[in-house]
Amino acid sequence: MIDLDGTANRSRLGGNALIATSLAVLHAAAASEKLPLWQYLGVFLGINEPRYLPLPEIQIFGGGAHAARRVDVQDFMAVAVGAESYAQALDWTAEVYRAAGQIMADKGSIRGVADEGGYWPEFDGNEDAIETLVRAIEKAGLRPGVDVAVSLDVAASEFYRDGRYHLSRDGRDVDSDTLSGMLVDWTERYPIVSIEDPLAEDDTIGIERFTWAVGKKVQVVGDDYLVTNADRVAAAAKRGACNAVLVKPNQAGTVSETKGAFDMARKTGFGAIISARSGETEDTSIVHLGVGWGVPQLKVGSFTRSERMAKWNEGLRIAEALSISSGGALPQDGDLPPEQLFPWTR
Repeated sequence: MIDLDGTANRSRLGGNALIATSLAVLHAAAASEKLPLWQYLGVFLGINEPRYLPLPEIQIFGGGAHAARRVDVQDFMAVAVGAESYAQALDWTAEVYRAAGQIMADKGSIRGVADEGGYWPEFDGNEDAIETLVRAIEKAGLRPGVDVAVSLDVAASEFYRDGRYHLSRDGRDVDSDTLSGMLVDWTERYPIVSIEDPLAEDDTIGIERFTWAVGKKVQVVGDDYLVTNADRVAAAAKRGACNAVLVKPNQAGTVSETKGAFDMARKTGFGAIISARSGETEDTSIVHLGVGWGVPQLKVGSFTRSERMAKWNEGLRIAEALSISSGGALPQDGDLPPEQLFPWTR
């Protein structure tokens, strides 16, 4: 299919058509062996049984393009870094989600549901959303940064124009260094463990500088910057821009290219998050890919909207199939090479 399309961005046949066909062939192969997809992938890779479920990264508040730009940052997410199992991570995050809803309802600040299922809030500024998420963790009876931490998807390309970053909610128009400085300050004052697309996809120097500043303590994830492309991951690793890649099958176009990007992440010592996208269906293939390939993290949205919950629930079913009594073990220090685990993961 790659040869038939023949374009760098899969524009002739289209990424959606290609990934649907590619996944259909993969599912057919698994069915022919009478194996669930996650298990077929493990056997195919020479792994008798996957060792863990990915660590969930779950949206609490949606912003940016996901919520009519109520805030500039696109995703404010919870990561249950202290959970012992996949099931416990979901339980803890559900409590945070509920607590966040109560806080926002008391303020009269909920405007609806964002594109990926998180609350569509009305905040006074971007930092207000982080403060509220930390309060929600505490209100849920959990310890910020110990039990549950904060992850951000800045999606900075969305508010980048003419070499400047336009933070409309904060009423600021800043350059690359100023935006980086603001984000570094947030990492020092809040329990933030991961930041995705902190600078625009064309601001490579800015991404390099930001990774240099925080990369030893924070996961710096490339999505728009790396577009699930193995060559881009290799180049970014060489430049020291990012230390993790967001892996999106329908961004790559085929399963084989998706696997290529993940394999390059492993080769270069990058972390990896397998991810859904906006406009999702209830297909759960990415959960199987995450478990079968051993991707350490999973991002599929929030706790509302059926196309999101279908994926979280599929993870629970896989955990039950693995007969892991704790509800699906999460990555431990011995499961991945040291360079694949950032300090915050365990």
